[in-house]
Amino acid sequence: MNKTLVWLALSAAALTGCKTAPPQNPAAANPATLPGYTDTPMLPGGKWHVHDPNRPQPVVVTPGTFSSQKEPGIPPSDAIVLFNGQDLSAWRDDNGNAPKWEVKHGVMTVGKGQITTRQEFGDIQLHVEWSEPYMPTNTSQARGNSGVFLMGRFEIQVLDCFQNVTYPDGATGAMYGQRPPLVNACRQPGEWQTYDIVFTAPRFDGNELKKPAHVTVFQNGVLIQNHEAFLGPTGHRQLAKYTPMPSTGPISLQDHHDPVRYRNIWVRPLKFDDQP
Repeated sequence: MNKTLVWLALSAAALTGCKTAPPQNPAAANPATLPGYTDTPMLPGGKWHVHDPNRPQPVVVTPGTFSSQKEPGIPPSDAIVLFNGQDLSAWRDDNGNAPKWEVKHGVMTVGKGQITTRQEFGDIQLHVEWSEPYMPTNTSQARGNSGVFLMGRFEIQVLDCFQNVTYPDGATGAMYGQRPPLVNACRQPGEWQTYDIVFTAPRFDGNELKKPAHVTVFQNGVLIQNHEAFLGPTGHRQLAKYTPMPSTGPISLQDHHDPVRYRNIWVRPLKFDDQP
């Protein structure tokens, strides 16, 4: 095949989206030939050498796709989908009944009462997409107020702070009542916004707190909370503090009487070395 034909073939493949799989690593088929070293120093904990070939390989996860303003993206392959645009079967109200939130055109809108996942989680990666109503005559906390509660206790504020000033620890992306976001990354009302949250549950030894809950938050791809510690469960006009609590809890979305919309909600339970 001459150079012209090769170029045409490659161009056609690119235009049609064809992809050629990379060659398989021979070591994957023969564990005895895995690359690495066992004559290197031991890593802390005394279980694995530096570059140890016997260390477990990372689990393969197919990445999701990014959302656009018109269409939600696709969750990664190991995600638990909490809202796929069809129904609220993964959620309940405070009485354990079906939520009274409207689902229409792939979107759910805040209705009567907060909603809570039927499943409980500890350490997680959480993806939430939300859109603010246009409320130009309202100000501060009265403009598109809602919230994402982790373990049903720790709130990341949802609010329209696009050209809207409020108290900083109640702003969009705040650890409500505790820590303001690093920046205001809000889009204007009506546009879809994203939270990507990594949450580490608090650790207790009996009734003693060993490690507080921590959270990292990206809003619209911008880091707004960087592994910050919660002082305790969220409260209003009070200083948070810890009391003994279970190791897992549900995810909740707050009804604060404003028609905030949500879509494309998924979660990935995480497993860290210090988990019991």
